Amino acid sequence: MTSRRRPIVGYSLYMTAALMFSVNGTVSKLLMETLDATRLSQLRASAAFVVLLVVVSILRPQSLKLKGWREFRLLALYGILGVTMTQWLYFIGIHLLPVGVALILEFTAPLMVAIWVKFAWSHHVQRTTWFGLFIALGGLVLITEVWNGFRLDVLGVTASLGAAAALAIYYLAGERLLTGEFQRDSLSLTMWGFGMAAAFWAVFQPWWTFPWRELAGSGDIATGAATFSAPLWLMATWMVVMGTVLPFWLALKAMNHITAQQASAVGMTEPVLASVVALIVMGEILSAWQIIGGLVTLTGIGIAEAARQK
Repeated sequence: MTSRRRPIVGYSLYMTAALMFSVNGTVSKLLMETLDATRLSQLRASAAFVVLLVVVSILRPQSLKLKGWREFRLLALYGILGVTMTQWLYFIGIHLLPVGVALILEFTAPLMVAIWVKFAWSHHVQRTTWFGLFIALGGLVLITEVWNGFRLDVLGVTASLGAAAALAIYYLAGERLLTGEFQRDSLSLTMWGFGMAAAFWAVFQPWWTFPWRELAGSGDIATGAATFSAPLWLMATWMVVMGTVLPFWLALKAMNHITAQQASAVGMTEPVLASVVALIVMGEILSAWQIIGGLVTLTGIGIAEAARQK
């Protein structure tokens, strides 16, 4: 079911997903004041799966059928490692490290994707691509200003690098399922990914032990002008629908038009977008280094993408 690739469409879809992920970071941070990383990951994956299961059953019921044991194994890899571990390990990383440091470590994923494509798939990766990706990583260092109050925690660093590896698996396995022999559509792939993640969490954390009562409270949201409270259940709903289902689906939809390498590199704009969201919503003023870092990151991505086009 492949169609003509339109890179502009792919980049637009993925940038939209990155923006939604950036906004969701603030919501998730508020929820983590009540729920721990494992429970938050379980809630996100399981609720997203239920929503997507209903949608797929109505719109694409034929997609509920799997194409054999090989597809099941790849979907399990995609869902458990690519979806579950990316979220959970990132939550652990931001708990133990400054958020900026965790982001820098997680966004080494494009380098891991390039290494895998080069040595495992034996595809050519131009030197200019490596150069652009390293420039982009340097920009992330400037954005987060890691020299201000840097605290190194071994477990936090390990978890963040693990999140990077899981994110690389998400890109690579997702592309193989979309454009390889299975030709799965992006909507059902998103559903199956979260389904595998939900099954994983259900085994290790039975639902009858979930602390539902803690979602009955409210959380304070501070903006540049005022502070107001919002019910935690409403934040959780936003996290599932606008911060999970839609952006994950858009990211996979984008990969019908761009490759895993391109998607992972464009995903590096997420810290830049997160800084912009913080400026608009939280009234946080960007420093000169952060502005320069954003420009450097975008420049590096542009160099890498120009090299891939050649």
